[in-house]
Amino acid sequence: MHKTLTNYLPEASIDLVIELLNKYPHHLKIVNKRQTKHGDFRLTKNKKYQITVNNNLNPYQFLLTLIHEIAHLVTHLNHKRVQPHGKEWKQNFQHLMLPFVNPTIFPNDILPHLANYLKNPKASTDSDVQLALAMKRYSEPSDNSFIFEIPFGANFLFKNRIFRRGNKRRTRYECLEIDSKKLYLFNQNAEVKLVITI
Repeated sequence: MHKTLTNYLPEASIDLVIELLNKYPHHLKIVNKRQTKHGDFRLTKNKKYQITVNNNLNPYQFLLTLIHEIAHLVTHLNHKRVQPHGKEWKQNFQHLMLPFVNPTIFPNDILPHLANYLKNPKASTDSDVQLALAMKRYSEPSDNSFIFEIPFGANFLFKNRIFRRGNKRRTRYECLEIDSKKLYLFNQNAEVKLVITI
């Protein structure tokens, strides 16, 4: 377990993470990148708890996502059916993250944004623009952008289809698919490729 986690987590966090994994047994599955989410928690058909985390995340995103999902597990164990990202989950997530919010684990340029986000955590870490941008600095270079980085009215590529970014509704962006003229809503954490027109 320790050896596998060294490929994905900040070194100083691994022992704390292993403690949590042992305290709240589940099957941790590291999966290929998904466009719409960094991780998830679910009860499988055979009544086993499973957490998945994307393998393309940088160590700080991976840690935050893993603790986010463990908080879902703890919330389920303690409360069964409640709002997925309601007050019970928020409290569990804040409590579980507390030992990790220190400069031996997170870089100084992430810590203030992380602390601010944890005051009232949302369903997606990418909903906090400052935290998402701070985290992105530690990812492999990519020509992808978050949807919130795409200028209003600009075209972008997503799953081999071209869209035009429109207005923001609370947490999602209205985007027009150019070919079909249909309107779609994109999560803020969607990664897309800006189309440069000359």
